[in-house]
Amino acid sequence: TGTAGIGKTTSAVALAREFFGDDWQVNFRELNASDERGIDVVRNQIKQFARTAPMGKATFKILFLDEADALTNDAQSALRRTMENYAQTCRFILSCNYSSKIIDPIQSRCAIYRFKPLDREAISEELQRIAKNEGLNISESAMDAIIYVAQGDMRKAINALQGAAIINSDISEDMIYEITSTAKPDEIRELLRIILEGNFEAAENSLHELTVNRGIAPNELINQFYRTLVNDTAIDRRLKVELIGHLGEADFRISEGADQNIQMDALIARCVLSAVRNGGAK
Repeated sequence: TGTAGIGKTTSAVALAREFFGDDWQVNFRELNASDERGIDVVRNQIKQFARTAPMGKATFKILFLDEADALTNDAQSALRRTMENYAQTCRFILSCNYSSKIIDPIQSRCAIYRFKPLDREAISEELQRIAKNEGLNISESAMDAIIYVAQGDMRKAINALQGAAIINSDISEDMIYEITSTAKPDEIRELLRIILEGNFEAAENSLHELTVNRGIAPNELINQFYRTLVNDTAIDRRLKVELIGHLGEADFRISEGADQNIQMDALIARCVLSAVRNGGAK
């Protein structure tokens, strides 16, 4: 279990290669539960693969079920029975973003491995390797930007580099933020400073510049605002708690289908009012 882009699928494939060698492709199958999340996928595809004998010298097969937390509870219950019935011929690897969505009977039958987001060094090393092979030049500030945008997600980091490389082989910080539709950390800190000063009009103008003129998604902006807020030690704790609550409410309402512009303006208004009541940064 773990967030996206941190090597869960790659680890499963590497494990299959290690076990089966040249026969790994015929003894390994990957299914994505988010494509078909109902009980039929368990009754048909999974059961059919699990019940057949392994090929070559292998004594068992591996079924890798990606995004297993997308399965319905009924489908997971059926999967549990399949895992028990065919334990001699098939091993199951379940990958998920949220282990809490996997029913307890399955969790109790599995060894749980929690993957952490990749650290700065790991992402930087891989990107430098790619850049060398592709003839790209990545500035230090551009590397910092990619790592900030990726948040430990190697897939997102590589996609950002690939998108920038289409434009120019010399990768700059501005290219990364533009390609990924992400605000610069300094811009988020400036927006937070304006809010803490209680200047609603200026904060609203800054918000509109980011969301309307630059096309940055509101949920991405909320995520960046949250990261900046949590790491800011100068803000009074009580005020920080209130602001985080406002961010959570706005994020929830937007995810439920509320108008994004109205919710973002309301978020700024609530944050400004909280800052005025609590005296801003201490």
